[in-house]
Amino acid sequence: MSRPPSTKGIVSFGEYKTWYRVTGELGAGRPPVVVLHGGPGSTHDYLLALAELSDAGWPVIHYDQLGNGGSTHLPDRGEDFWTVQLFKDELDNLLRALGVADDYVLFGQSWGGILGASHAAGRPPGLRGLVIANAPASYVLWLQEMEVLRAGLPRDVQETLRRHEAAGTTDSEEYFTAMRVFYDRHVCRVVPWPRDFVASFMEIYDDPTVYYTMNGPNEFHVIGTLKDWSVVDEVHRIEVPTLLLTGRHDEATPATVQPYSDRIPEVRWEVLEDSSHLPHLEEPERFREVVLDYLDGLLTDDERKGAGR
Repeated sequence: MSRPPSTKGIVSFGEYKTWYRVTGELGAGRPPVVVLHGGPGSTHDYLLALAELSDAGWPVIHYDQLGNGGSTHLPDRGEDFWTVQLFKDELDNLLRALGVADDYVLFGQSWGGILGASHAAGRPPGLRGLVIANAPASYVLWLQEMEVLRAGLPRDVQETLRRHEAAGTTDSEEYFTAMRVFYDRHVCRVVPWPRDFVASFMEIYDDPTVYYTMNGPNEFHVIGTLKDWSVVDEVHRIEVPTLLLTGRHDEATPATVQPYSDRIPEVRWEVLEDSSHLPHLEEPERFREVVLDYLDGLLTDDERKGAGR
Protein backbone atom coordinates (compact mmCIF):
# COMPACT_ATOMS: atom_id res chain seq x y z
CA MET A 1 0.00 0.00 0.00
CA SER A 2 1.32 3.43 -0.91
CA ARG A 3 1.92 5.86 1.92
CA PRO A 4 -0.63 8.68 2.34
CA PRO A 5 0.72 12.16 1.51
CA SER A 6 2.20 14.02 4.44
CA THR A 7 3.91 17.25 5.47
CA LYS A 8 7.05 17.47 7.54
CA GLY A 9 8.49 20.22 9.68
CA ILE A 10 10.43 21.31 12.74
CA VAL A 11 9.24 22.97 15.94
CA SER A 12 11.53 24.70 18.43
CA PHE A 13 11.84 23.11 21.85
CA GLY A 14 13.83 25.63 23.83
CA GLU A 15 17.22 25.68 22.15
CA TYR A 16 16.54 22.34 20.47
CA LYS A 17 14.45 21.12 17.52
CA THR A 18 11.74 18.47 17.32
CA TRP A 19 11.08 16.92 13.90
CA TYR A 20 7.48 16.01 13.08
CA ARG A 21 5.35 14.62 10.26
CA VAL A 22 1.61 15.20 9.77
CA THR A 23 -0.46 12.85 7.60
CA GLY A 24 -3.93 14.16 6.83
CA GLU A 25 -5.38 17.59 7.56
CA LEU A 26 -5.30 19.04 11.07
CA GLY A 27 -8.47 20.82 12.14
CA ALA A 28 -10.61 19.17 9.49
CA GLY A 29 -12.97 17.44 11.91
CA ARG A 30 -11.50 14.56 13.85
CA PRO A 31 -8.78 14.97 16.48
CA PRO A 32 -5.27 13.93 15.43
CA VAL A 33 -3.65 10.75 16.66
CA VAL A 34 -0.28 11.75 18.13
CA VAL A 35 2.18 8.85 18.00
CA LEU A 36 4.78 8.35 20.74
CA HIS A 37 7.51 5.96 19.63
CA GLY A 38 9.42 3.57 21.81
CA GLY A 39 12.97 3.31 22.98
CA PRO A 40 13.55 5.70 24.56
CA GLY A 41 15.89 6.83 21.84
CA SER A 42 14.23 5.13 18.89
CA THR A 43 12.52 6.98 16.01
CA HIS A 44 9.11 7.23 14.41
CA ASP A 45 10.02 5.05 11.41
CA TYR A 46 8.82 1.70 12.74
CA LEU A 47 5.39 3.20 13.43
CA LEU A 48 4.87 4.75 10.00
CA ALA A 49 2.10 2.26 9.24
CA LEU A 50 -0.15 4.25 11.57
CA ALA A 51 -0.23 6.99 8.93
CA GLU A 52 -2.85 4.83 7.21
CA LEU A 53 -5.34 5.84 9.91
CA SER A 54 -5.61 9.10 7.97
CA ASP A 55 -7.41 7.14 5.24
CA ALA A 56 -10.26 6.76 7.73
CA GLY A 57 -10.34 10.48 8.54
CA TRP A 58 -7.92 10.56 11.48
CA PRO A 59 -4.94 12.92 11.02
CA VAL A 60 -1.75 11.33 12.34
CA ILE A 61 1.20 13.14 13.90
CA HIS A 62 4.51 11.31 14.11
CA TYR A 63 7.60 12.86 15.66
CA ASP A 64 11.13 11.93 16.61
CA GLN A 65 11.76 12.45 20.29
CA LEU A 66 14.76 14.58 21.20
CA GLY A 67 18.07 12.79 20.76
CA ASN A 68 17.53 10.85 17.55
CA GLY A 69 16.12 10.83 14.03
CA GLY A 70 15.35 14.24 12.61
CA SER A 71 15.37 15.96 16.00
CA THR A 72 18.40 17.45 17.75
CA HIS A 73 21.08 14.91 18.63
CA LEU A 74 22.95 15.49 21.88
CA PRO A 75 25.53 12.72 22.20
CA ASP A 76 27.47 14.50 24.95
CA ARG A 77 24.58 14.79 27.40
CA GLY A 78 24.45 12.45 30.39
CA GLU A 79 21.97 10.90 32.79
CA ASP A 80 20.98 14.18 34.42
CA PHE A 81 19.72 15.53 31.09
CA TRP A 82 17.79 12.52 29.75
CA THR A 83 14.80 12.41 32.09
CA VAL A 84 11.16 11.38 31.78
CA GLN A 85 10.15 14.97 32.45
CA LEU A 86 12.20 16.16 29.47
CA PHE A 87 10.15 14.00 27.12
CA LYS A 88 6.86 14.97 28.75
CA ASP A 89 7.83 18.62 28.29
CA GLU A 90 8.74 17.97 24.65
CA LEU A 91 5.34 16.38 24.02
CA ASP A 92 3.51 19.31 25.61
CA ASN A 93 5.56 21.73 23.53
CA LEU A 94 4.75 19.86 20.30
CA LEU A 95 1.02 19.78 21.05
CA ARG A 96 1.00 23.54 21.61
CA ALA A 97 3.19 24.32 18.61
CA LEU A 98 0.96 22.34 16.24
CA GLY A 99 -2.21 23.83 17.72
CA VAL A 100 -3.73 20.50 18.77
CA ALA A 101 -3.42 20.67 22.56
CA ASP A 102 -7.15 21.26 22.95
CA ASP A 103 -8.24 18.04 21.19
CA TYR A 104 -6.03 15.01 20.46
CA VAL A 105 -5.64 11.26 20.94
CA LEU A 106 -2.37 9.70 22.10
CA PHE A 107 -1.00 6.43 20.75
CA GLY A 108 2.03 5.34 22.74
CA GLN A 109 4.01 2.21 21.87
CA SER A 110 6.39 0.49 24.30
CA TRP A 111 8.32 3.30 26.09
CA GLY A 112 5.94 5.68 24.33
CA GLY A 113 3.04 3.89 26.03
CA ILE A 114 4.32 4.35 29.55
CA LEU A 115 5.28 7.94 28.69
CA GLY A 116 1.77 8.53 27.32
CA ALA A 117 0.23 7.02 30.44
CA SER A 118 2.19 9.42 32.65
CA HIS A 119 1.11 12.34 30.43
CA ALA A 120 -2.53 11.23 30.62
CA ALA A 121 -2.35 10.87 34.41
CA GLY A 122 -1.79 14.63 34.54
CA ARG A 123 -5.32 15.01 33.13
CA PRO A 124 -4.55 17.34 30.22
CA PRO A 125 -7.90 18.91 29.28
CA GLY A 126 -7.53 18.34 25.52
CA LEU A 127 -6.80 14.62 25.67
CA ARG A 128 -9.66 12.68 24.03
CA GLY A 129 -8.33 9.13 24.29
CA LEU A 130 -5.25 7.02 25.00
CA VAL A 131 -3.85 3.88 23.40
CA ILE A 132 -1.16 2.09 25.41
CA ALA A 133 0.43 -0.43 23.08
CA ASN A 134 2.90 -3.12 24.16
CA ALA A 135 4.01 -1.11 27.18
CA PRO A 136 4.82 -2.10 30.75
CA ALA A 137 3.42 -0.13 33.64
CA SER A 138 6.64 -0.66 35.58
CA TYR A 139 10.22 -1.38 34.60
CA VAL A 140 10.63 -3.40 37.79
CA LEU A 141 7.89 -5.73 36.51
CA TRP A 142 9.48 -5.62 33.06
CA LEU A 143 12.83 -6.81 34.40
CA GLN A 144 11.18 -9.61 36.36
CA GLU A 145 9.35 -10.80 33.26
CA MET A 146 12.48 -10.55 31.12
CA GLU A 147 14.01 -13.24 33.30
CA VAL A 148 10.97 -15.45 32.68
CA LEU A 149 11.20 -14.97 28.91
CA ARG A 150 14.96 -15.46 28.84
CA ALA A 151 14.55 -18.73 30.72
CA GLY A 152 12.54 -19.98 27.75
CA LEU A 153 15.41 -19.43 25.30
CA PRO A 154 17.73 -22.26 24.29
CA ARG A 155 20.30 -22.95 26.99
CA ASP A 156 23.28 -22.04 24.80
CA VAL A 157 21.67 -18.70 23.92
CA GLN A 158 21.09 -17.94 27.60
CA GLU A 159 24.71 -18.75 28.38
CA THR A 160 26.02 -16.53 25.59
CA LEU A 161 23.89 -13.59 26.68
CA ARG A 162 24.91 -13.83 30.34
CA ARG A 163 28.58 -14.31 29.55
CA HIS A 164 28.76 -11.15 27.47
CA GLU A 165 26.63 -9.14 29.90
CA ALA A 166 28.95 -10.07 32.75
CA ALA A 167 32.01 -9.19 30.67
CA GLY A 168 30.54 -5.91 29.37
CA THR A 169 30.91 -7.09 25.77
CA THR A 170 27.31 -6.62 24.66
CA ASP A 171 28.57 -4.92 21.50
CA SER A 172 30.05 -8.17 20.17
CA GLU A 173 28.72 -9.98 17.10
CA GLU A 174 28.18 -13.17 19.11
CA TYR A 175 25.99 -11.31 21.58
CA PHE A 176 24.00 -9.71 18.76
CA THR A 177 23.35 -13.11 17.18
CA ALA A 178 22.09 -14.49 20.50
CA MET A 179 20.02 -11.37 21.10
CA ARG A 180 18.24 -11.90 17.77
CA VAL A 181 16.81 -15.18 19.08
CA PHE A 182 14.94 -13.21 21.73
CA TYR A 183 13.93 -10.46 19.32
CA ASP A 184 12.56 -12.90 16.75
CA ARG A 185 10.37 -14.49 19.42
CA HIS A 186 9.21 -11.54 21.48
CA VAL A 187 9.81 -8.29 19.53
CA CYS A 188 9.05 -8.94 15.85
CA ARG A 189 8.02 -12.34 14.54
CA VAL A 190 8.08 -11.20 10.89
CA VAL A 191 11.31 -12.46 9.33
CA PRO A 192 13.03 -10.78 7.61
CA TRP A 193 12.26 -7.73 9.70
CA PRO A 194 10.06 -5.14 7.97
CA ARG A 195 11.84 -2.17 6.43
CA ASP A 196 10.32 0.35 8.87
CA PHE A 197 11.50 -1.62 11.89
CA VAL A 198 15.00 -1.98 10.48
CA ALA A 199 15.10 1.78 9.89
CA SER A 200 14.44 2.56 13.56
CA PHE A 201 16.77 -0.22 14.70
CA MET A 202 19.60 1.28 12.65
CA GLU A 203 18.85 4.79 13.93
CA ILE A 204 19.41 3.54 17.48
CA TYR A 205 22.60 1.81 16.36
CA ASP A 206 23.85 5.03 14.72
CA ASP A 207 23.14 7.16 17.81
CA PRO A 208 22.47 5.06 20.92
CA THR A 209 22.88 7.96 23.37
CA VAL A 210 19.34 8.02 24.75
CA TYR A 211 18.67 4.29 24.48
CA TYR A 212 21.86 3.26 26.25
CA THR A 213 21.48 5.93 28.93
CA MET A 214 17.85 5.34 29.87
CA ASN A 215 17.32 1.71 28.82
CA GLY A 216 20.50 -0.24 28.26
CA PRO A 217 22.04 -2.28 25.45
CA ASN A 218 18.81 -4.04 24.41
CA GLU A 219 15.18 -4.77 25.27
CA PHE A 220 15.84 -7.36 27.94
CA HIS A 221 19.00 -6.03 29.63
CA VAL A 222 17.66 -2.82 31.14
CA ILE A 223 20.43 -1.28 33.23
CA GLY A 224 19.75 2.40 32.47
CA THR A 225 18.05 5.14 34.44
CA LEU A 226 14.55 3.75 33.79
CA LYS A 227 15.18 0.46 35.57
CA ASP A 228 13.20 1.54 38.65
CA TRP A 229 10.58 3.76 36.97
CA SER A 230 6.88 2.97 37.28
CA VAL A 231 3.53 4.64 36.59
CA VAL A 232 1.54 2.12 38.64
CA ASP A 233 0.76 4.65 41.36
CA GLU A 234 -0.48 7.36 38.97
CA VAL A 235 -2.52 5.65 36.25
CA HIS A 236 -5.69 5.65 38.38
CA ARG A 237 -5.88 9.37 37.56
CA ILE A 238 -6.34 8.72 33.83
CA GLU A 239 -9.82 9.98 32.92
CA VAL A 240 -10.08 9.17 29.21
CA PRO A 241 -11.17 5.91 27.55
CA THR A 242 -8.04 3.79 27.23
CA LEU A 243 -7.19 0.93 24.88
CA LEU A 244 -4.51 -1.55 25.90
CA LEU A 245 -2.86 -3.52 23.10
CA THR A 246 -0.51 -6.47 23.48
CA GLY A 247 0.59 -9.45 21.43
CA ARG A 248 0.25 -13.02 22.65
CA HIS A 249 4.05 -13.44 22.37
CA ASP A 250 4.86 -9.89 23.52
CA GLU A 251 7.88 -9.03 25.62
CA ALA A 252 5.35 -6.78 27.38
CA THR A 253 3.85 -9.79 29.13
CA PRO A 254 0.42 -9.75 30.80
CA ALA A 255 2.04 -9.26 34.21
CA THR A 256 3.68 -6.02 33.06
CA VAL A 257 0.43 -4.65 31.62
CA GLN A 258 -2.02 -5.83 34.31
CA PRO A 259 -1.67 -2.68 36.48
CA TYR A 260 -3.14 -0.60 33.66
CA SER A 261 -6.13 -2.92 33.42
CA ASP A 262 -6.58 -2.95 37.19
CA ARG A 263 -6.21 0.77 37.84
CA ILE A 264 -7.38 2.80 34.83
CA PRO A 265 -11.11 3.46 35.33
CA GLU A 266 -12.26 3.10 31.70
CA VAL A 267 -10.09 0.55 29.96
CA ARG A 268 -10.31 -2.18 27.33
CA TRP A 269 -7.58 -4.75 26.68
CA GLU A 270 -7.12 -6.43 23.30
CA VAL A 271 -4.60 -9.23 22.73
CA LEU A 272 -3.50 -9.93 19.14
CA GLU A 273 -2.96 -13.66 18.97
CA ASP A 274 -0.32 -13.84 16.24
CA SER A 275 1.82 -10.92 17.37
CA SER A 276 4.64 -10.13 19.73
CA HIS A 277 5.77 -6.54 20.40
CA LEU A 278 4.89 -4.96 17.04
CA PRO A 279 1.33 -6.00 16.13
CA HIS A 280 0.96 -3.08 13.71
CA LEU A 281 3.61 -4.86 11.59
CA GLU A 282 2.81 -8.46 12.51
CA GLU A 283 -1.01 -8.37 12.20
CA PRO A 284 -1.69 -5.10 10.37
CA GLU A 285 -5.28 -5.84 9.34
CA ARG A 286 -6.40 -6.93 12.81
CA PHE A 287 -4.48 -4.06 14.36
CA ARG A 288 -6.22 -1.53 12.13
CA GLU A 289 -9.62 -3.06 12.87
CA VAL A 290 -9.13 -2.86 16.64
CA VAL A 291 -7.71 0.66 16.64
CA LEU A 292 -10.35 2.11 14.31
CA ASP A 293 -13.11 0.53 16.37
CA TYR A 294 -11.68 2.16 19.48
CA LEU A 295 -11.25 5.54 17.78
CA ASP A 296 -14.82 5.41 16.47
CA GLY A 297 -16.00 5.05 20.06
CA LEU A 298 -14.41 8.39 20.93
CA LEU A 299 -16.50 10.33 18.41
CA THR A 300 -19.58 12.40 19.07
CA ASP A 301 -22.68 11.80 16.95
CA ASP A 302 -21.98 14.99 15.00
CA GLU A 303 -18.43 13.88 14.25
CA ARG A 304 -19.65 10.50 12.99
CA LYS A 305 -21.93 12.29 10.55
CA GLY A 306 -18.93 14.20 9.18
CA ALA A 307 -15.92 12.80 7.33
CA GLY A 308 -15.72 9.09 8.03
CA ARG A 309 -14.23 5.94 6.79
